Amino acid sequence: MAQSKVNDLQAFVAVAQDRSFTKAAARLGITPSALSHTMRALEERLGVRLLARTTRNVSTTEAGERLLRSIAPLFDQLAAEVEALGELRDKPAGTIRITCTDDSIEMSVRPMLAGFLREYPDITLEFYVDYGFTNVVEERFDAGIRLGEAISQDMIATRIGPDWRLVVVGAPEYLERNPLPETPYDLTRHACVNIRHRPSGAIYAWEFEKDGQEVTVKVEGQLVFNSMPHVINAAVDGIGLAYVTEDTARPYLADGRLEMILSDWCPYFSGFHLYYPNRRQASPAFSAFVEALRYRG
Repeated sequence: MAQSKVNDLQAFVAVAQDRSFTKAAARLGITPSALSHTMRALEERLGVRLLARTTRNVSTTEAGERLLRSIAPLFDQLAAEVEALGELRDKPAGTIRITCTDDSIEMSVRPMLAGFLREYPDITLEFYVDYGFTNVVEERFDAGIRLGEAISQDMIATRIGPDWRLVVVGAPEYLERNPLPETPYDLTRHACVNIRHRPSGAIYAWEFEKDGQEVTVKVEGQLVFNSMPHVINAAVDGIGLAYVTEDTARPYLADGRLEMILSDWCPYFSGFHLYYPNRRQASPAFSAFVEALRYRG
């Protein structure tokens, strides 16, 4: 196939995946008008419409979706094979894009970062903090980090940390002003700092367990965040109770800025896992990253 035709198909994949001429053009290093002209020429050559254009977005037609499913994996495979040539270098190189949460960075990634970057100076790590359970394939991330129980079965998952738990914490000044909860049900009478992982999703209900009894409580409060550091800061400021990871709370518990309550009700959850789609051959840089993160406890 002529090189120009290969380039046209690659441009189509970019537009179909990004659903935007502007974003795809930026990725390809050309102007949106040039990309639009290329797509019209490709459609004329094939004799079928591939893209449905509106003033706000771009979507694939039935024919376009069929073409995308057929050729996108081929371009991904080509990219993986080119990356694999890095094995011929003295050191692995490349950029690795990861979607994750603040907690997973702090608990599982941060401890290995400095040593990894020193050992692999030609590798760039890009972390995108998102609590919305990003689809790594659609958003073109190399991998994501989630709790083991939240990973779909069609993904490869590598454990990168031990089991951990969420704990209820409050500032001493708040606990002095309010009666101490004796059971999770008492939390409904308290001001609590909530978290909503996705803009369109529900507020997270606090989960508890004791002696085989599982309890889920929907707490109330005036503050809702989608990022754990802000939740714990609000608790430190005495605004209300918070349900946060024990590791995140530990420094504040140690210096007395926070106190833990209902500890016998706080359950453990499956540890963080790095997950990524099955691929024929991972790049040397990505393989090095997986090995550096792998939990060996």
